[in-house]
Amino acid sequence: MNVARLLLPVIRWDAENGFEGFRESIERGLELGVGGFILFGGEARAVRALTDELHRRAPHPLLIASDLERGAGQQFRGATPLPPAAALGSLDDEALAERAGELTAREARALGVNWIYAPVADVDLEPENPIIGVRAFGSAPDGVARQVAAWVRGCTRGGALSCAKHFPGHGRTVGDSHIERPTVRVSREQLEQDLAPFRAAIGAGVDSLMTAHVAYPALDPEGRPATLSPPIIGGLLRGELGYGGLVVTDAIIMEGMTEGGSEATASVEALAAGCDALLYPQDNEAVIAEVRAAVGDGRLPRERVEDALRRIAEAAERVAGPAGGGWGADDDRRWALETAVRTLRVCRGEPRLPAGRVRIEEIEDDGGGPWPPYPRHAFPAALQAAGVEVADDGAPLVVLYSDIRAWKGRPGISAAARARVRELTAAHPEATVVLFSHPRLASDIPTAGNLLAAWGGEGIMQEAAVAWLTGQTGGMVGLGGGLDR
Repeated sequence: MNVARLLLPVIRWDAENGFEGFRESIERGLELGVGGFILFGGEARAVRALTDELHRRAPHPLLIASDLERGAGQQFRGATPLPPAAALGSLDDEALAERAGELTAREARALGVNWIYAPVADVDLEPENPIIGVRAFGSAPDGVARQVAAWVRGCTRGGALSCAKHFPGHGRTVGDSHIERPTVRVSREQLEQDLAPFRAAIGAGVDSLMTAHVAYPALDPEGRPATLSPPIIGGLLRGELGYGGLVVTDAIIMEGMTEGGSEATASVEALAAGCDALLYPQDNEAVIAEVRAAVGDGRLPRERVEDALRRIAEAAERVAGPAGGGWGADDDRRWALETAVRTLRVCRGEPRLPAGRVRIEEIEDDGGGPWPPYPRHAFPAALQAAGVEVADDGAPLVVLYSDIRAWKGRPGISAAARARVRELTAAHPEATVVLFSHPRLASDIPTAGNLLAAWGGEGIMQEAAVAWLTGQTGGMVGLGGGLDR
């Protein structure tokens, strides 16, 4: 019984060293016989070269996973990026969501990635939520359920495994499970709203579910997070919802799972609760040793581990073998940009480019956390490509970046950023403000008389804003990568 196959360690791209910074981890993972890896970042051709190597050298079919909520281009430079789920959901078009899922899966498989950690099936029920926001398709449970089901159908058609997350719903939290263990204190009846998209995903044939490191006393009175909760996974998911497929933890390095304790001990608890795959361990050997010890002393039934290994093997077999095709095709990129432009929202006034030369007044509100925000070069590059002269002595165009980001710890616009908008709009009342965040944050900057909301700071949304302002939908430049789960 190779318990190492329960694990999916991380491989991250580094701008200087590519994937070689994780070479030791790659070699050790293959030697141990892990079930797969989760990939973050990378140039598309380098990603394909790496996954070819991993698939070729592994002793069994691998699950190669990635967070691709916003298309394969969210992580892999050269593939097609897509707008955030909330932007797509605002168009209320199931055919569009299905195409997004199909495109994401098709490009992922071409890159050697076969397990997509999407769609987000959370409902955006709490505006103060610091981690979901635009990652969800919307705030209406029925509408989110339809979009999730459509995305799953598209992903299936594209040939990759889908993963609805974060069961049983992360949309009501006011804490970020990367840095704490949030608790959702609502009734079982109210939680039916949260469960609706997961029911729809299961009905659409979703391949896997990812658990939330969130406590729900109405579902588990002992206050265990869903990842560690037998009543939530065994009783609700396996029993009431009748789901028999693969269950993966959210990253086991997150504080919401470990609460300062050992990831090895928490991993045993997750397996005992009904999870099958352990995502993002930092110490593979420690987790493997603890699982073996738990089986040996009876804390973890052997049958439970064998069941988890069976599900992992079956899922990997379904997507084994090479997949052809390419990524970043012009038609797909054009469709993505045109779709992104359609999602933009005029929140106030008449946003427009200033006449003549333009001075970009950039307000950065996405600091904090271990990973940098999306690159900001796509916006000025797209302006220049559209024939706009960008100069320090031009008329101001205010761009405010305030995304939902893991570890950031807040959903709204900071006091410092709001003050800067007030300062600029007081001096230039006619100035247009482009808000790269959820349109509902328009209320945080009431002095912006001409306000365009672009949902998020990804490269594609930067280009979409320029395309809207200039009336052009030319070739895309920005291909920023994302790191949220």
